Amino acid sequence: MKNTHERKNCRLLTPALAVCLALSALALAPSGTARGATITTFDAPGAGTGANQGTIASSINNVGAITGNYADANNVNHGFLRAPDGTITTFDAPGAGMGAYQGTAGFGINLAGAITGEYVDTINARHGFLRAPGGSITPFDATGAGTGANQGTVAFDINLAGAIVGTYIDTSNVEHGFLRAPDGTITPFDATGAGAGANQGTEAGSINDAGAVAGSYIDANTVYHGYLRAPDGTITTFDAPGAGSAANQGTLAFGINLAGQITGYYWDANSVQHGYRRAANGTFTTFDGPGAGTGIGQGTVGHRINLKGAITGLYSDANLVYHGFLRAPHGKITTFDVPTAGTGPAQGTVGYDINSAGVIAGYYQDASSVNHGFLRTP
Repeated sequence: MKNTHERKNCRLLTPALAVCLALSALALAPSGTARGATITTFDAPGAGTGANQGTIASSINNVGAITGNYADANNVNHGFLRAPDGTITTFDAPGAGMGAYQGTAGFGINLAGAITGEYVDTINARHGFLRAPGGSITPFDATGAGTGANQGTVAFDINLAGAIVGTYIDTSNVEHGFLRAPDGTITPFDATGAGAGANQGTEAGSINDAGAVAGSYIDANTVYHGYLRAPDGTITTFDAPGAGSAANQGTLAFGINLAGQITGYYWDANSVQHGYRRAANGTFTTFDGPGAGTGIGQGTVGHRINLKGAITGLYSDANLVYHGFLRAPHGKITTFDVPTAGTGPAQGTVGYDINSAGVIAGYYQDASSVNHGFLRTP
């Protein structure tokens, strides 16, 4: 099971069950500071301690509740809810497989504490779910979703009203966006220009409380483009200035706030990543983390943006080590690393989500390539 936001770096940053997750026992205690901020590390109970096992925190709401997933010692994934007081509740969706890289992952949590995500069943087909604040879990599948391995439904985000967005993969392995209304009605959609071949199509990654959706689509040449789907269903496509136009280049959109600002990243013509913020009027501001590498597969990824316009994400340096960052609304970028994060390729610190108070949730990979969750408090 893997996260799908970031298709190129092993889909490390996107919502669809992370392959790397698991923990050990860090205990929920503050572990360090970063420029005045406090970093608290945590591990879900039952998380494995082997390479690419452990805990990944994917989403934080405005009261500080976090969801994500962890991989146990058998590489089975399980969802979790970390309450603001640090208490962790684990859960599995009904029907989730218990084989390696199967199981359950939480990807989005709203202010009420409702969680959405995906589970992978015993034949490796994918399904969405809604976990109510009381703990009951409702599985769902988009109409037209395939039922084969790596096909099916992936739910990525949920807003205050309980509307859910995500992606489903059909029997031809083409991706389509969907919006699940609070009453359970599912509306599929495709961005204009989306390709109709395998591993092409439309991905929906984020929804704000007004019902606007941000996501990406892959055209017939396997080039990525961003889009904004308005609450009335109108879709506006966009490309960041400087985005490359070759296969596996282009623009990806990951996060949208209530003001309609979008963040994500683009691959330039040299396949280097750069972050961006797209204002509600369509104006782009691009940015790079200080120390971001300039080689192929290196650079900066904007992952989520809060109501004030602050962005979190990661950048990879010239050695392919990950570092977290906070970009303030006025543009100042503060980088941070969990003190015990590894310094080898694909190790380091990843900022995943940021709430209105500027609290960041994410994960880090240590020197043994084990994943651990963290909370960065201003």
